Formats: sequence, structure tokens, C-alpha cells
Amino acid sequence: MKNQNKRPLVTTLIKKKKNSAGLLCALTVLLVFGCAVGPNYHRPATSAPDNFRFAANQTTNSLSDLPWRDVFHDPILQNLIEMALTNNYNLQQAVARVEEARYSAMAARSPLYPQVGYGGDVGRGRNSLYNSPASLGGATQTSALAAVNATWEIDFWGRIRRLSQAAEAQYLATDEARTGVMITLVSDVASAYYQLLDLDQELQIQREATNAYAGTYRIFNDRLTNGVASKLETDRAAAAFAGAAAAIPNIEIQIATTEDQINILLGRNPCPVQRDSLTNQSQPQMQIPVGLPSDLLQRRPDVMAAEQSLIAANANIGANLANFFPKIGLTTFMGKASPELSAVTGGAANLWNVGATLSGPLFQGGQLYAQYKGSKAAFIEAKAAYQQTVLTAFQDVSDALITRENLADVRFFQEQQATALSSSVDIATQRYLNGKSSYFEVLEAQQELYPAQIATVQAEAGEWIAFVQLYRSLGGGWQAGSQ
Repeated sequence: MKNQNKRPLVTTLIKKKKNSAGLLCALTVLLVFGCAVGPNYHRPATSAPDNFRFAANQTTNSLSDLPWRDVFHDPILQNLIEMALTNNYNLQQAVARVEEARYSAMAARSPLYPQVGYGGDVGRGRNSLYNSPASLGGATQTSALAAVNATWEIDFWGRIRRLSQAAEAQYLATDEARTGVMITLVSDVASAYYQLLDLDQELQIQREATNAYAGTYRIFNDRLTNGVASKLETDRAAAAFAGAAAAIPNIEIQIATTEDQINILLGRNPCPVQRDSLTNQSQPQMQIPVGLPSDLLQRRPDVMAAEQSLIAANANIGANLANFFPKIGLTTFMGKASPELSAVTGGAANLWNVGATLSGPLFQGGQLYAQYKGSKAAFIEAKAAYQQTVLTAFQDVSDALITRENLADVRFFQEQQATALSSSVDIATQRYLNGKSSYFEVLEAQQELYPAQIATVQAEAGEWIAFVQLYRSLGGGWQAGSQ
């Protein structure tokens, strides 16, 4: 009976020991791999508005959800954007920085794994062994050592993991910055393109004005020769002609510099830029969905990059805090060592060792404390930068919305003004030729007409540029598959 009672008891004890060992292993795993000192990241609160200011319609859809190919329908502009995305040197630098950050993140994770290496030395000397001084009674001796070693720092306090989190966040921030460079590049090419179309139209109007002033001058000069017109009227006509002609080279300079700007974005030397005309551009729809303000925080690359930088700063606090605690490591090596080179392959030359290490700071002159406090200050800075970036994002959308809406009204009234002034020039010219008014009436009508025509063109191009800026401020449509 006693033996029968002992067997279940022994079995129970064995099971308890097994369970205890399993529990101990589980606790060890949790301690080694689950503990990380320092604060865990939480996104700071931001005062996102319920609706965008100046937005006509609030829906969940957004213009930024469209790839840029579906936004800009001009095939020439599409081709220019494609060239820029392929050849732009700033974008190439951004892509290289992403690769650099990616490999830095990989390097930051590597200490989580055992580090294995090898080493060895061969030497001969007097009172020397393994290339180190040794008391050998004046003997001259040859020694050899060859070993494979491994070290592993147990990330008990999460120092390595925090550094890895920081490096990964910096990598993601760099990748978002690359996306931001792409969006900026697309918008810069499109804005410069519409500016170029505007200048082409202005140049055409200025040439028409110059021809009109030249025709008026010829009429007045002929009338002066025949004694009908005065010298004052003829000189004023000549001055108006010269002023209009002088404006042409200035516009041509602006056209050339804008072409050079586009070429730089395209990564090529200065040359003429192929383009369409502003009259062939169909204005985008008036009611443009902008989406919800809360979605902007998940779409704007500068906002997401700022948040990743904040995550990295938060992880650095934990990494610096872990420096106060001891580092625990495991070491091992195995190899061959012999005071005689000929015996290094023998069994007696075998060597191996397994050990544990413990090291920690006692006095660093305030270095660790300063680094820790500095990391907390860096986090506060990154937090403020993130919140400022959020505010700037909402401002950009608001500015683009109100600019585009008001430029549409400007263009409407400018067109009405230009139409009325064109009619007034015709009437004034006929009145002058019929002797019912002086030249100054004609000159005044002309001097109002051509600036009004240029202002109309500028307002039309401005609408397109404001549309581009709105698309950019909303995040630019660089979702997966839109490249």
C-alpha cells in the first residue's frame, strides 16, 4: 500500500517540477523579450476641426484619392511629370536616403541576435606566449591560437529593442519624406507648366497690344503729316507703342526662366519645353471633394513623417533610460591553442569556454543623465514639430480652398471687364476717326483693355495653380498603385 501511494506522489512531484520549469522558461522569455523600459508611444492629441474651412462640400471622398494621371489630363503635362519622376535628382537623393535608412534599421536590429566571429594569432618570442608577455624563464617559444567566439547581449531592459524601434521609425519617416518629395515634384511641374501657359497667353496679348499701338501710331503720324493731328497726340501714340513693345522682352525672359525651371525639375539641360495652350485646358469641376480633416493626418506625408520622428524620439528615451541598468551577456568560444605550432591540431590543444558577463555604470560624470534628459527634450521638440505640422496641413488646405474659390470669381469679372473694354476701344477709335473725340479717349480705352485681358489670363492660370496646390495640400494621391 505504501509503495502504491508513493508512485502517484512521485509522478505528481515530477509533473509539478515540469510545470514549474515550463513556467520558469515562460517567465524568462517574458523578461528577456517582453520587458522594455521607457514610455510606450501614444499619438499626441491634436485639435483637428470637424470640417475644412471654406470647403463647399464635406464628404468621405477626397480629390487626393485620385492618382495624378486622373487629375491632370493634358498628355503633354503627363509626359513631363513622368520624366521628372524618372530623372529628378532631388528625388533620386530621397530614394537613396530611404535605402540608407532601411539598412540602418537592419543594422540596429542585429544586436538582438548572437554575434559570431573568429580570430587567431601565431607568434614566436622570448618570454612571450600568444603574443603577450609571459614569464617563461628566458625561453624562446612559438605559440598558436585559433578560435571561434560568440557573444550575445540579453536585451533584458529593452535597450536594443528601443534603438531598433527608433531606427525603424526613422526609416519610415525617410520613406514618407520621399513620398513628400514626389508630391512636391508633381505639383511643382504642374504649377510651372500652367505658369508657362499663362506667360504664352500674356505674350500673345502683349504682341496684339503692340500691333494695335503701332497701327494707332501710323494713323496719327499720317494725320500729323497731313496737318490733321497734333504733335502731342502723335508722341503719346509713339510712347504707348514703345511701352507695349518693351513689355515683350520681359515676358520672353519669364518664359525662358520658367522653361529652365521645368527642365531642372526634369533633370535635363535648359531647352525649349513642349506645351499646349491655356485655351485648350478645361477648368476642373467647381465642387471638389476634399475629404474629412481627420483623414488628412493619415494622408499627408509630412504629417506622417513628423509622427515617425516623434516615435523615434520616444523610443530613444527608453534606450537612454536602459543605459542606467546593467548589461547582461553570454559569451562562448572554442578553438585550438598550443605553445607549440606543431601540436595545435592535437587533442590536448582543444579549448572552449561558456560564460556570462555583467557590466554597468557606477560613475560617468553625469553623461548618462544628460543623455537621458536630452532625449526627453528631443521628444518634446518632436512633439511640438508634429503638432505644428498638423496645423500647417490644415492651413494649406484652407488657403488653397479659399484661393481657388475666389480666383473663379476674379476670372468671371475680369472676363466681363475685358469684353466691355474691347467694345469701348472700338467705339473710341470710331469716335476719334469721325472727329468726335480726341486721341486720349482712345489711348485710355486701350491702356485699360490690354491689362484687363492679361489679368483675365492670369486669373484663369491662377485657378489651375490653386487647384494644383489644393491637390498637393490634401496629400497628392500617392496611395499604393498610383505611382
